[in-house]
Amino acid sequence: MKNKLQTLVILSPGFPENEADTTCVPPQQLFVKALKEVCPGLNIIVLAFHYPFIKNEYRWNNVKVIAVGGKDKGRIRRIKTWLKAWFILRKLNKKYSLIGLLSFWFGECALVGDYFGRQHKLVHYSWILGQDAKKGNKYFKWIKPQRENLIALSDFIAKEVRNNYGIAPLQVLSLGIDTSLFPDLPVKRDIDILGAGSLIPLKQYGLFVETIGILKQSHPHIKAVICGKGPEMERLKAITTELNLSDNILFAGELPHMEVLILMQRAKVFLHPSAYEGFGSVLAEALYAGAHVVSFCKPMAKDYRHHHVVKNFEEMNMEIVSILKKTHREHDRVLVCPIQQVAKNMISLFV
Repeated sequence: MKNKLQTLVILSPGFPENEADTTCVPPQQLFVKALKEVCPGLNIIVLAFHYPFIKNEYRWNNVKVIAVGGKDKGRIRRIKTWLKAWFILRKLNKKYSLIGLLSFWFGECALVGDYFGRQHKLVHYSWILGQDAKKGNKYFKWIKPQRENLIALSDFIAKEVRNNYGIAPLQVLSLGIDTSLFPDLPVKRDIDILGAGSLIPLKQYGLFVETIGILKQSHPHIKAVICGKGPEMERLKAITTELNLSDNILFAGELPHMEVLILMQRAKVFLHPSAYEGFGSVLAEALYAGAHVVSFCKPMAKDYRHHHVVKNFEEMNMEIVSILKKTHREHDRVLVCPIQQVAKNMISLFV
């Protein structure tokens, strides 16, 4: 009998519908590309539960993607999506030699992956990536995971899981960056403050706008850019108008990943006012782009140069003023972790 192809199956709520779709889970798609790069002989299949919204099979950067087409529908339709994913896994298990399953986020993908792994004696890891570590995640009660099967995105996430669910993930693996995507650093940094992320209440971009209002008093020509989209957009624009900051803040909308990286390299300060952050890849990207990062969150126990962690709004404003006043401040690259190393560390868990 012909040897079956060794295969790793990744379960994710969504995945890019094509190679031009760089705004869909950018950190996760960089990870999958790196995994293929460091393990060229490994067959990797991504099972996307909800996005793309149509049932389909296609190739993405030489990786097979199977879109279940769940469309993020609730109740009975969601259970049907789980069953469809289960039957797809059964077919894959018969066709290939599965070395294991990896789920992005501790949610429905982890539920299906965990039960399928148990039934078929396959290794399964759940990568806890952010808000799934917060209190109230019903999947911890449904799955009752073992610590050996949990991977935390950061030291902060590992601590959250331990405090909220009494279980300490055995592994901590952060999402690295692909250094090859960054062009040479520009000579001129003409953006004073940059923000990038989903415009949702949790990210607190209202504080970003208020900060620009305060800084304008001492820096009347301050230039800020916010990249991203979300339900908070109109409210943020209204605050910007109310504070007379329309000439100071540009809302760039959702941009391709490469364009965001270029803006980071033009920024003096990358401000990330989020109230909760597992380890946003934007933090690592901004540091490698040479920007000074200011945030409330400290994902890792280790300290990184140019990452300024603040406790409150007042301290945040003081820190930014201090950075901007330094005319000879450094803007050298700070590398947190290359994505290729993350991929190597991950695959070592399966082989």
